[in-house]
Amino acid sequence: MRRTYWIVLTAVPVLLAAADVAYWRVAADRLRGGLQDWIEARRSEGWVIEIAPAALGGWPQAASVTVADLHMRHAGKDFPGDLDWRGSGIALSVALYLPTDLHVAFKGPQHLRIGTLPDTAITGDAIEAVVPFRPNAPASFDLHANGLNVQPSAGPWHVTAGLLNARADMATEPGVGFSVSAEAITLPPGFRWPLGPNISSFSTEGTLNGPFPPAGDITAGARAWRDGGGSLEVSHLTMGWGPLGITSSATLALDDQLQPMGSGSARVAGYAEALDRLAAGGLLTKSAATAAKAVLSLLAGTGEGGETSEVDVPLTLQYRTLSMRQVPLIRFPELDWPAR
Repeated sequence: MRRTYWIVLTAVPVLLAAADVAYWRVAADRLRGGLQDWIEARRSEGWVIEIAPAALGGWPQAASVTVADLHMRHAGKDFPGDLDWRGSGIALSVALYLPTDLHVAFKGPQHLRIGTLPDTAITGDAIEAVVPFRPNAPASFDLHANGLNVQPSAGPWHVTAGLLNARADMATEPGVGFSVSAEAITLPPGFRWPLGPNISSFSTEGTLNGPFPPAGDITAGARAWRDGGGSLEVSHLTMGWGPLGITSSATLALDDQLQPMGSGSARVAGYAEALDRLAAGGLLTKSAATAAKAVLSLLAGTGEGGETSEVDVPLTLQYRTLSMRQVPLIRFPELDWPAR
């Protein structure tokens, strides 16, 4: 009897471990099959895809599939146009006992080239996308990055962000909801940034509304989106850049020349020094900066101790000119859409 007891006591953990390994293998094989199905679907859309053999792993906490190299190319005028992406290390994983999300970790440099722009290397301490892995789950994804660095493979500049979080929610009606936040942003060196080379924080959220045309000519798609009532609603935007602190909201669209237009409002702090720096940097004329400071000072009044307080101002963008209460501030370059 005692011998039987010890045999059972020994066999049960072995059987449980074997069942766990079998479950992991089934989950990992399904994950690998899902990756292959996704690749075939993209190939049917015109993508050229080269992929290294996949390696299974993750046991005992997760089922994972890792590929050492994934190269995707799309050429032509149809969306997304001429695009080339090479991932030097990508790992897909789901938790074994709570498989509610698909995690996609990007390991090593990720190289991206768009059109005639130079190849750009994207690296980070940690870069991961999270996609719901549940039946009938809303179409959405989250992106998280720490220590992000973006720079041309052969170039003098780079952009870094200590922290980046982004989310897109395709289930938002009647459009696509989005949110982006970043901290400790360092702008490319070698340029003269009137407000300084560092943006302490940036966050925005809103909705991209309107009919989304099928893949095709980008310019025709933009025109169809405009004619269908497309708009970009920025419900909230905050930024701290040098002396400037701004909180704003806006609604933007495309005019008859496919140039951005819209209106919004902003609460601005530190505007006097910011306007002086922008004028000194040549982004504003001195007369525009002087007029803007005069209007803002009248609107703001004074706060405690005689200091200038924050001010709420309306903004409009029309004919590529950003204005504040009829005072033109900045004229933007024309948005050049690709020819058919």
